[in-house]
Amino acid sequence: MPLIKLSPAERRRVSAFISCLVLAAVAWVFAVLSNPHNFTVPKVIVYKNAPQKRAFHSLQSDTIKATVQGNGWQMLFSKLNEHSNTVTVDLRTLDRRNFVVMGSQMRNINLVQPPNRQIIGFDPDTLYFDFSTRRVKKVPVRLVKSLNYTQQFAQSGDIIIKPEYVTVSGPAEALSKITYWQTDTLQAENVNEPIKTQLKLQSVKEMNMSVYPKVVQVNVPVDEFTEKVVQVPVKVINNHNYHNVKLYPQKVSVTFVTSLSNYPEIDEAFFDATADLDLWTRGYSILPVKLRRLPPYCRIVKIEPANVDFIIKK
Repeated sequence: MPLIKLSPAERRRVSAFISCLVLAAVAWVFAVLSNPHNFTVPKVIVYKNAPQKRAFHSLQSDTIKATVQGNGWQMLFSKLNEHSNTVTVDLRTLDRRNFVVMGSQMRNINLVQPPNRQIIGFDPDTLYFDFSTRRVKKVPVRLVKSLNYTQQFAQSGDIIIKPEYVTVSGPAEALSKITYWQTDTLQAENVNEPIKTQLKLQSVKEMNMSVYPKVVQVNVPVDEFTEKVVQVPVKVINNHNYHNVKLYPQKVSVTFVTSLSNYPEIDEAFFDATADLDLWTRGYSILPVKLRRLPPYCRIVKIEPANVDFIIKK
């Protein structure tokens, strides 16, 4: 049983009291959040007008704390405004000194800020930079690829990248560690024809470095592959004592996979099959056949026979 039994009139008065209490609390929250507030938000620094003849390195983090003048609602939802979490810093003054005063750029910074979210201060207010001599270096382009081919199709020749080299400029110390520059990943599925496309280079990770050009032309030759068999003579190697060696058989059948475009021209002259006579001195009674030379972009399926007999006449 309830401890207190209220009449209908009393229940209505209690309900009205609680409703008024809730409305008063809501009104108080709205009033507080509507009042002006200064709050701090992190801003990612974006540089512009970087020095062309001096390579620089920031001595502080790439994130700065900005004090914003707004109201409680803006402070409450400040983390949701991801579109305005950057601040652009002009580096034009670095041509004659090694620091930038944020307060001197406050007016220009606030021109791109919402009128009701003006910045009134930064921490730190001064950004310091370290300088080194700017160098220029040419490095080869390295293709990053993830290609899946249709069955019986594959790369049939060398990949052509134009230009083959790009120019990288920046601090001498940083350039000494760069030996190549990678592209963005070339991705494709079920490839069954040549690929010709433009591909962007990976962007620089430091503000004081640049790469030119930023786009390269990539040609990937692709062709259908099929099997072919050729008869290749076997040569004896490491016959140090010039023995009269007879191999049986003297030729082997090489089964390989090649592209249809190269199929007519590839013959036994493209292969170099050998039998190593040094193995006889180690106790071998038969000699395995090895291919020392074969055409590019060919895959060996089998060699028959894989071993040859031999007779030595002293």
